[in-house]
Amino acid sequence: MTRDDPEGRRLAPTYAPELRVVPAREITTALLDQDALRVVSRLQRQGYQAYLVGGCVRDLLLGRRPKDFDVATAAHPRQAKRLFANGRIIGRRFKLVHVAYGQHIVETATFRRAPSESKELGEDLLITEDNEFGTAAEDAVRRDFTINALFLDPTRREILDYVDGLADLERGCLRTIGDPYVRLAEDPVRILRAIKFATRLGFRIDETTWDAMCDLSEDLSRSAKPRVLEEILRLMRSGTALGAFRMLRACGALEVILPEVDRFLGRRDDPDPSAHDRADQFWRLLEALDAFVHAGQVPTTAVCISVLFLRVIEFEADPATRTLSAPMPEDLYEVTGEVLEPFALSARLPRRDCANARRLIAVQRRFTQVASKRFRPAVFLRSEEFPEALDLFRLRSMAWGQGWDVYEAWVQRYRAAEEAGETRVEAPEGERRPRRRRRRRGGSGRGEADGGAPAAPE
Repeated sequence: MTRDDPEGRRLAPTYAPELRVVPAREITTALLDQDALRVVSRLQRQGYQAYLVGGCVRDLLLGRRPKDFDVATAAHPRQAKRLFANGRIIGRRFKLVHVAYGQHIVETATFRRAPSESKELGEDLLITEDNEFGTAAEDAVRRDFTINALFLDPTRREILDYVDGLADLERGCLRTIGDPYVRLAEDPVRILRAIKFATRLGFRIDETTWDAMCDLSEDLSRSAKPRVLEEILRLMRSGTALGAFRMLRACGALEVILPEVDRFLGRRDDPDPSAHDRADQFWRLLEALDAFVHAGQVPTTAVCISVLFLRVIEFEADPATRTLSAPMPEDLYEVTGEVLEPFALSARLPRRDCANARRLIAVQRRFTQVASKRFRPAVFLRSEEFPEALDLFRLRSMAWGQGWDVYEAWVQRYRAAEEAGETRVEAPEGERRPRRRRRRRGGSGRGEADGGAPAAPE
C-alpha cells in the first residue's frame, strides 16, 4: 500500500507488519554455523534481541546449505563491539561489527528501519543514506524481498515472520515487501538481485514485481557502478547465467548495464538470420559457463568478462561485420581494448582484471597455432595467463562443439609440465611485482661499478 502527498507524488509504502512465529523443528543444531551461534548466544545472554537473518534462514528452510550466516541484533555497533574482543566495527554508510573466529567472520548488524519520511518526500526515492537504527519488525519491513526477511531464533528454535515470507517460500514466489515500484526505485540493484534469486532458487517472480522491474530498469544507470558490476559477476558465477541473462534482456536491464552486449545480440524481432546466429552463439557460451560452474569450477573475474565480450570482440575484429567507426587495428589485442576499455571505465572494473581479460582473448589463437620460431608452446605453458586462457578455450570448445580434442591435448601437456616442475609458480595475490636484476657491488660483474650499463628490469 502506498501513500500520495498533496502534489500526487508517490511516497514510501506503508506496511503494517504482523508477526507470525513458527517452530523451526526441521532446522537442527548440526545445520547451523557454530560461530554464528556463539555470537547470537552471547548477545542474548546480555539482554539484546539477536537472530540469524536473511539468506541463511531462507536457504535452511529450502534444504540448501547456506554460504554465510548473518546476525541481526538490537545492540548498537559499539555495544556489540564491547561484548567481543575479536570484533571490529566496519562500514561508512552503515556500521557493522565483524566478529572474527580465525579466518571466519560473522557479520553482525544492528536492526535498521527505513529512512525517515522527510528524506523520502519528492519524486526521487533513491536511497543515499540508510543509517537509522530500529526494531526487529522495522528491520524486516525495510528489506527487499519477503523470502529474505525471515528471522531465526536458534535458542528457541523459532522462525519470526513479519512479512509473509514463509507463505512465499512455500509458493516458490519472489515478491518485494510493499509496493515494488517504491522498493525498486529506492535501490534499482534490487532488479538484479531479483533475477539472481529467481534463477538460482527456481522461483517465479510475482507479476507486479516483474512489471516494476521492466518499467524501472533504466534506473540501473543511477546505481553505484561497483555494486552493479558485483551483481553481474555473481550472476556469471551462479550456475544459472543463461537464464539470468535471458531475464535481464527480457526486462530491459541488459541494455542499461551491458549496452555493447545488448547491441551485439540485436533486436529480438530482427528477421535477419545472422542476428539470431549471433545471439545463439552467445547463449551457448553462457550455457557452457553454467556447466563449468556445476562441475565445481569458479571462473575468475577475467574469465567472466571474457565470456561476456568474446563474441562482441570477434565481431568487431572482422572487417565484414565491424560496426565501430575507428580504423581497424592490426592486432586483436588492440580490438579488445576498443571494446573493453569503455566498459571498464564505466563499470569501474579494476585495471588488472581488464588487462587480464584482454590477454585471455588475444591469446586464444595460440591454442591452434603451429609451433615456430615466433611461437613456442613450452613458453606459452609457463605464461601467467595460461590457466585462465585454457579455461576460456574450454568454454569455447563446449559452446561451439569444436576443438575439444585440442583442449584435451593442452590439458595433458600442462599436466606433464606440472609434474616436471616446468609451469610458472605465481606469487600470492597482491604480492606479485616485476622482478629486477640485482646490481653487483664490486667483483667482476658488468654492473655500474665496472663501468657497464645499469641492469635493466626484466
